[in-house]
Amino acid sequence: MGLSNDRRGNFFEDFRLGMKIRHATPRTLTDGDRSLYIGLTGSRSALYTAHSNAELLGCGNWPLEDLLVFNTAFGKTVPDISLNAAANLGYAELRFIAPMYPGDTLAVESEIIGLKENSSRKTGVVYVRSTARNQRHQEILQWVRWVMVHKRDPQAACPETLVPSMQAAIGAAQLGQHGYTPQALRITEVTGAGELWEDYDEGQRIDHPGAMTINDSDHSIATRLYQNTARAHFDGYAMSAQGGQRLVYGGHVMSLCRALSYDGLENGLSILAINGGSHVNPTYAGDTIACATTVLQRIDLGQAHMGALRLRTIGIKNAGAAAIAFPDAGAGRPSHPAQVVLDIDYTIAMPRRRA
Repeated sequence: MGLSNDRRGNFFEDFRLGMKIRHATPRTLTDGDRSLYIGLTGSRSALYTAHSNAELLGCGNWPLEDLLVFNTAFGKTVPDISLNAAANLGYAELRFIAPMYPGDTLAVESEIIGLKENSSRKTGVVYVRSTARNQRHQEILQWVRWVMVHKRDPQAACPETLVPSMQAAIGAAQLGQHGYTPQALRITEVTGAGELWEDYDEGQRIDHPGAMTINDSDHSIATRLYQNTARAHFDGYAMSAQGGQRLVYGGHVMSLCRALSYDGLENGLSILAINGGSHVNPTYAGDTIACATTVLQRIDLGQAHMGALRLRTIGIKNAGAAAIAFPDAGAGRPSHPAQVVLDIDYTIAMPRRRA
């Protein structure tokens, strides 16, 4: 899609099924981005917070944090997809295919795979599949998201309707292996925690003890770090004119919950997939985030030293983790109370004991 002289972004009626978009501009990530990400999220993940840890675990290089890479790639799509968004609704089929390292450059392309106008005729839902590649054209990430986008003209004819089908979860054969060697078992030496893949039971609940208050400066810097220029996050004047206030970018809430979940999942390595997720209710500056996790599945990757855990994490605002209720996984689309802000189903790599 070529750029026009109008830089106000695309509205719902501008999208067409099959439209392909190459997003501007490629972005090189550095160790400076890594440090700023830690400053914004408090991440303590052993693999990502010390070069010596990566060496101990047998990594050939020191990878960048998975959600730093995802949020940066996501930000590339905003000017074309969600500059005029009312809300980012959810994710599916997010595969972390290969690690990214300092000095690597991300470029992102997207394809419109679904469209559905809402009954109000003021907005519609756009479904998009995006792919991020490094400077060697190697795929790093691929994901589907759906976003509610304002219409320019409520009376405009709506595009063709299609709601795409999506996988409920990324299967073991589709998960990236990320090159972990048996040295990854040494992670217990730096975390001091002994729990590995075998120690987590399906159905187990983990109430993460920490919580984090989001300052106005935190989410403002986060959206700038990711170059996420969506008006809902960037433009306080525009949001006030609409009778609201700036929303905290949902990816920042994901990053906070990932950081808070360190307590109880200390020996987790990279995220291999996000199977599905939704930003259930809005988050604003001043809200305090806590979270809890349940283990959905232990996945055998066919490796003696490495397994995977499929997890469900629910984030809540202005309440403790103990207040979180996990809906029945088989009960269809869950109905969450207003304090729940995030419900995410994802898969992480976790070392296993060798027999």
